[in-house]
Amino acid sequence: MNKTELINAIAEKANLSKVQAKAALEATIDTISEQLVKGDKVALIGFGTFAVSEKTARTGINPRTKEKIEIPARKAVKFKAGAELNDMVK
Repeated sequence: MNKTELINAIAEKANLSKVQAKAALEATIDTISEQLVKGDKVALIGFGTFAVSEKTARTGINPRTKEKIEIPARKAVKFKAGAELNDMVK
């Protein structure tokens, strides 16, 4: 499912226009993104939790040249599915 298909599904299920559904989806994504940038986590009970994790610097190997390379520290977004979502998918 792509973003357009998701907007169409939201519009149909929530009885909204496609414009309203698009605005709601974009507001949701923007709000989650803003909270993650701040370092906060976003927990949607029954669905899952979005959080930022710190990845430490480490040494890796270039698979082509077998040369050792330094991989810098970074932040990564994690998503942990909630119990209800896991049960639905099983």
